[in-house]
Formats: sequence, C-alpha cells, structure tokens
Amino acid sequence: MNPYLLVADVLKEIQPPEKGILSHTLFNDDHMKIVVFGFAPGNELTAHTAPMPAMIHFLQGEATLTLGSDHHQVGAGALIHMQPQLTHGILAKTPVTMLLYLLKAARQA
Repeated sequence: MNPYLLVADVLKEIQPPEKGILSHTLFNDDHMKIVVFGFAPGNELTAHTAPMPAMIHFLQGEATLTLGSDHHQVGAGALIHMQPQLTHGILAKTPVTMLLYLLKAARQA
C-alpha cells in the first residue's frame, strides 16, 4: 500500500449531478475512509447516525445541515466534526461537493 494519498484537486474527482447524489471513495483502510460526494440541488441525505466519529468538509455549494436537533446553513469552507451516534443529515440548496471522513479507528463497539 502506498504510504500516502495525494489528490491534486478534489473538485475534479466528482461533479454534482443534475439529479440525485453521487459518491466516490478516495481512500479506505482499517483506520479511515474518505468519500467525496456530489449533490444536485434539492437532494437530501436523510437523517442517520454512524458508529464512529466523522467529519464533513463542504468544498462548494450551500446546504442545510442537521446535527441532532439543530439546523445550520452551511457553505464552502464549513468543517464539522461529529461524535459517534449523532443524528445528522444534509439537504442541498445548490449543487454541493463535500468530503466525508469516517474515523474507523475510533469506532464504538
């Protein structure tokens, strides 16, 4: 396995689709998984939880982000860290590109 990951331009890895949601795994090992997502406007990743800490980094676009019972308007540059089992969801208001980091090494049993 290569000792590093270099993605020269994450925004070139995926384009928000005209309809729906696309995702592409950039990295996956025993410790971490990194996924880039593209959302068409109006598309939603419904509220769910994860058994491990996770981070979301919005690269472009605007969305409504649900974290527990809180709702936030977020855009490019927003960075979120979530504890395991936190209910979260995303509703794209414009075309959105974001990175999801799943911290598997800190998974809850």
